[in-house]
Amino acid sequence: MITRRRFTAGTALATALGLTATACGGDSGGGTPDGPVELRMTVWTADEGQLALFQEIADEYVSAHADTVSGVTFETIPFEDYTTALTTQLSGGNSPDLAWIFESNAPEFVQSGALVEVGETLQGADGYEYDDIDPSSLAFWQGEDGLYAYPFSNSPFCMFLNTTRLEEAGQEDLIASFEAGTWTYDQVMDVSAATVQELGGAGFIVRDFDYEGWGNLATVWAGFGARSWSEDGTECQFAEQPMVEAMTFLHEAAFTTKAMPGPGDDIDFFAGQAAMTITQISRASNLDDSFDWDVLPLPAGPSTQQNVVGQAGIGVLAQGQAPEVAADFLAHFTSPAAAEKLAAFFPPPRVSLLTAEVLGAAAPQFSEDQLQRAVIDGIKGAVTKPAHARYAELETTIRSAMDPLWTRDADVTGVLGEVCSAAQPLLDS
Repeated sequence: MITRRRFTAGTALATALGLTATACGGDSGGGTPDGPVELRMTVWTADEGQLALFQEIADEYVSAHADTVSGVTFETIPFEDYTTALTTQLSGGNSPDLAWIFESNAPEFVQSGALVEVGETLQGADGYEYDDIDPSSLAFWQGEDGLYAYPFSNSPFCMFLNTTRLEEAGQEDLIASFEAGTWTYDQVMDVSAATVQELGGAGFIVRDFDYEGWGNLATVWAGFGARSWSEDGTECQFAEQPMVEAMTFLHEAAFTTKAMPGPGDDIDFFAGQAAMTITQISRASNLDDSFDWDVLPLPAGPSTQQNVVGQAGIGVLAQGQAPEVAADFLAHFTSPAAAEKLAAFFPPPRVSLLTAEVLGAAAPQFSEDQLQRAVIDGIKGAVTKPAHARYAELETTIRSAMDPLWTRDADVTGVLGEVCSAAQPLLDS
């Protein structure tokens, strides 16, 4: 049975959508269809290999359920505009049936009533093996009365290395440094700056940051022991000393040592223009044979070595045309067999699949050693990127308050104090 909840006007998601309970409450969608439906899932990938795999799994379902589903369409929305575009669709009465959801927005979507409860459907599906799912991976996606999305990707952030470029610059063997226990952010800074001085181009990149997506900097600041806000989401911690140290490190990398490209620089690691990049394993589909590469877990900061994962969930939208059909398709799309296929791009939450052997068969471009150290070990003890029930508002507010940080003469401590001054009212409410 599918559980629907009404949107509530007080949630951050409702605010972001410009919705009221009157406009979006009730069962305006999700009626019983008269015949087979065409399901639509929004995704943020445009990778042809990933989309082809999704379609293969979907076509298997359509073939076996022709009486209820005529087809499944995967609609790509650009990564940088994804959540805004999705919420616009919801507010405009054009809801998809299923959607990928960022972990940062998970509390908003779960609490808003935008999603239906799917745990009962998943647990009741034949051969689903629900108990194989790591319980810790479900935390973001659970509400008081059940599970509201499946965490299809638990992808640790890691450091891709352009070993061709590093060797040309005469730099030290970073794999050997990792094995010796000396792989640190200080080393990243030094090696990157030296590579830029020798070859030009860029040193290290925090992919998808681009001086706007500040949440991606959690991959760096976690090693400094910093947090964006307290665990309960009520106290801003941007002005605390660990964050000041982390942001000072990044500011120096951008404006002093040039270890990191500065604002406005359009640099692509996968085009061979940088020495290294922090990103997720799924981005390996962008690699070609133009340079040699390797991969390491995140370096240690002055506080600790802290693994960071980015989660993505798949939810069934309450305003979709057929939530029960969509939930049944979700059970197929995330079944053990499908999850093993998807592991080629997205590390699954299923414990039985998190082995170098299984992941190596799914992603043959990686060696088992690479998968062990960067993926399997990279999930252990990991923290997630920032998430909050008012993340949509916080993301915009903090980005604006942080803009003055990305100038050469910025007062790092002063700017971070202003960030907390802007963010705290949202955390209080």
